[in-house]
Amino acid sequence: MAKKNIGLIGLAVMGQNLALNIESKGYSLVVFNRTISKTQDFINSASKGKNIVAAYSLEEFVANLESPRIIILMVKAGSPVDGYIEKLTPLLSKGDLIIDGGNSYFKDTIRRNKELSEKNILFIGAGISGGEEGALKGPAIMPGGQIEAYNLVKDLFNNIAGKAEDGIPCVSYIGPNGAGHFVKMVHNGIEYGDMQLIGECVWTLKNALGLNAEEISDIMLSWNKPEDVLCSYLIEITGKAMREKDKESDRFLVDRTADITRMKGTGTWTVQSSLELLVPIPTITSAVFAREMSEDKDLRLAISEEFKFNKSKYKNGRDELINMAHDALYIAKISSYAQGFALLKASSKEYGFNLNLAEITKGWRAGCIIRAQFLNEIDKAYENNPNLSNLLVAPEFKNYINQNLDKLASFINIAHNTGVPVMAMDSAYDYIIQMASPIMISAQISAQQRDYFGAHGYFKLKKDSPEILKYDNGNYIEYHTEWMKEGHLEKLV
Repeated sequence: MAKKNIGLIGLAVMGQNLALNIESKGYSLVVFNRTISKTQDFINSASKGKNIVAAYSLEEFVANLESPRIIILMVKAGSPVDGYIEKLTPLLSKGDLIIDGGNSYFKDTIRRNKELSEKNILFIGAGISGGEEGALKGPAIMPGGQIEAYNLVKDLFNNIAGKAEDGIPCVSYIGPNGAGHFVKMVHNGIEYGDMQLIGECVWTLKNALGLNAEEISDIMLSWNKPEDVLCSYLIEITGKAMREKDKESDRFLVDRTADITRMKGTGTWTVQSSLELLVPIPTITSAVFAREMSEDKDLRLAISEEFKFNKSKYKNGRDELINMAHDALYIAKISSYAQGFALLKASSKEYGFNLNLAEITKGWRAGCIIRAQFLNEIDKAYENNPNLSNLLVAPEFKNYINQNLDKLASFINIAHNTGVPVMAMDSAYDYIIQMASPIMISAQISAQQRDYFGAHGYFKLKKDSPEILKYDNGNYIEYHTEWMKEGHLEKLV
């Protein structure tokens, strides 16, 4: 039997669909799954008649691959990945390549890359986005690892990736070791923010105007036109899903869906990374917290009996609020993406990823969950200025925010008046306001408090400017006030 081009381990739905995608582009595969029956079911059904064969041991699996061997792991992140790497390594040769296509933590990917490099085995951590449909029809792929490893599979990735409207494959070399999985992690964090912002918008329209699911569906679908700045996959599926009827009643399925949003970890990792890198991402963090709060269903039911808030319907025109919601959602989306891209920028410097933000944006235009018309504008912003300090100040976004920020503030106020918590929208608004504040009075107060109770020191502003006093070498001049002494003496630290 002729040896196969690609090996794939892990035949859950994502793995199966990716295997079928790869085979449909002219490649041959050998597949393996820990559960033999799952392998047999796949071979006898979905892959029947395809250029795919099964292996029932790792030795057989590796023996069926041409050299250099290319192996894709589509298994659960964490110990399963390490377990397969440990078992595969003795069977492989110099120059063979392992690709981790799961949602692995980027620091694990950095470690694995180093360990395998020492054994002359190539390794790629590839973020793959698009869900089951994307895996089958063309996902967005975010590969990080050695450049020689990427060159080995560049054609494969280009062939199986989703294609944007201009025909460009949604894949590019992200950077060394854990870069691909870091970018996929932030992609998922941005996805959390997008989903929460849309949910808050829907909840507000429902409470403020008394709209039913079908009416809100019509609004969402009207926003999903190619010329609309909100046109996106998430807006599209929100509109479509809200029309679905429950099979057991005459109600809409969304009204019978339990209000619990589970998560698998990438959002939490994004928040952890933001804390480590000192980059604020309050909207994404709010989305993670909202999911955590959703899981306390019994507690929420109990507490809801203890409080009765005044709620009011929106008194002005229906169309006015819908238009306000549209513009508010767009501004909040700009803010959320600005936070995510700020985190990418910081990681590029800290970890040496050397990220190309314009190329990353291009790679998200199709195949992935956050694909949207809006990404074309982000791409242009970074093409025009790769060193953009923050996405908020890109000319088109800056102008839109300056003209419409009051709509986000008004929408948040309406949401609160109608009893809707809008944690993500609140934080999106506050992020813009705080980033645009030349002086943060709250920080001045905190700095004095810290120096008063703990002698932690503080910096001083120039007499006639919000800028901070510096030494000639560029460092800030630090002061301490001796608060307990008469006259409160001030001295340099």
